[in-house]
Amino acid sequence: MTGYIEQTEKDARELRLDESIASSSRPKPPSALSSTMTFAHRALLRIKHVPEQMFDVTVFPVIFLLMFTYLFGGAIAGSTAEYLQFLLPGILVMTVSQITMYTGIDLNNDIRKGIFDRFRTLPIWLPSALIGSLLVDVVRYSLASFIMIILGYALGFRPEGGMAGILGAIGLILIFSFSLSWIWTVCGLIVRSEKALMMISFMVLFPLTFVSNVFVDPKTLPAWLESFVDVNPISILATAVRGAMHGTVTFQQVVMVLFVSLIMTAIFAPITIYLYRNKK
Repeated sequence: MTGYIEQTEKDARELRLDESIASSSRPKPPSALSSTMTFAHRALLRIKHVPEQMFDVTVFPVIFLLMFTYLFGGAIAGSTAEYLQFLLPGILVMTVSQITMYTGIDLNNDIRKGIFDRFRTLPIWLPSALIGSLLVDVVRYSLASFIMIILGYALGFRPEGGMAGILGAIGLILIFSFSLSWIWTVCGLIVRSEKALMMISFMVLFPLTFVSNVFVDPKTLPAWLESFVDVNPISILATAVRGAMHGTVTFQQVVMVLFVSLIMTAIFAPITIYLYRNKK
């Protein structure tokens, strides 16, 4: 009797398989939202199985904040507590800006492993693979921001803008970082290795970060250098974030961050999509 039941179930499974293969109707392709969230879930699973890749948003921000606060706080501001009020928003901007390059690195790895070509053969909205990864990167940026702020509170950071100012500052950072990530997706599609991409990102981000108002007030710099710092996108973001956290942000500062973010997205997002569709 048991053998008869098992054989019947086997015959039913084979019948369903034959019907699905022989059927002329094809399943509907997933929507843009569905495919985007699927790729976002894929990126989250990668973090789950390779948790050490989260060191850049958990360990490195802590090291940067402690190192710059206690090494340079006394020399620059005369007090580590006073310097922390100025430094933390800038370090937050620096940390999140630097980890945006991992978006391009992950894309470059997919290309080298051949997964990229498989994605392009699927009946899906092609940009969903990119946008899904970018959405998970926003989660990474948020995690880095909250870790920095919690540590800052433990060290004595007291933002005068309150919780609203902190949330507004994080929102500006997320918008800017999302836009900046499009630059690295373009590089990830062009360069041949992740090492080359990392070198390019360091060559771009390090000068922009250190020749900015992240660590020092630009008024202490030579006039010619101060002019560059004033138009540096990292400085523009750091000024708005610092103002939001301390309750002094202006409408013009917020608009400048949004304008810079819009320009980066408008230029590099279409280039990314074009390269993604036509890369051989």
